[in-house]
Amino acid sequence: MENSTRRREVVQIKTESGATPTAVVVYPEGSGPAPVVVAIHGRGGWNLWVQALADQLAADGFLAIAPDMGSGQGPGGSGTESLEADDAAKLVYSLTQEQVMERVSAVADYAMALPEARPRFAVVGFCWGGTTSFAYAGQRPDLGAAVVYYGSSPSAQVLARINAPVLGLYGGDDARVNVSIEPADVEMKRLGKAYQYEIYAGAGHAFLAGQGRSEANSAATARAWPRTIQFLNEHLEQ
Repeated sequence: MENSTRRREVVQIKTESGATPTAVVVYPEGSGPAPVVVAIHGRGGWNLWVQALADQLAADGFLAIAPDMGSGQGPGGSGTESLEADDAAKLVYSLTQEQVMERVSAVADYAMALPEARPRFAVVGFCWGGTTSFAYAGQRPDLGAAVVYYGSSPSAQVLARINAPVLGLYGGDDARVNVSIEPADVEMKRLGKAYQYEIYAGAGHAFLAGQGRSEANSAATARAWPRTIQFLNEHLEQ
């Protein structure tokens, strides 16, 4: 990120309940408004990896915003950025569904109101954030697309509320998450909703963040990221 040529700023966004999640906004280069992509961090919280991923989304042409979902919930009113990974995970898992959904919506609305943004957005989530991304698709009828990286599928009740197309990207060696793929696929087909997914043989959970840990993770990343950008472009340029 230190060598990035893209404009980057850290902002605080007020929600209806009075929470003020911190978020990093990264602007794409070039002229003209860009669609918004909200990047939802995993169980490790608002770390440098998800902030760098926002920069990569901006490099790929989107106005990217990555919030700290645990802002204000940490020691002294801090967020997950102040915590070690295990403590950050405890904070993340302590958040209620209502808190999470409100914060994602506030962040998306803030970004879409920026002069550089188009009023169209998607969510991309990883691990806990992937689960959140899938669930959030049932929250906002105006959502353009949802990308789920190795996150569990929501209940049939949530699936029934989804309007946006969903793309799931999973590691083959991730049985805990993958057991939820087929039920979601069957239900989404029954409902006539758009759910595509890819499973990458030999890749583990969190393969994108751990792409250098194995050849399978690297191979999965080489396929998954271009697929993500293709999917986002397809559904956000409409």
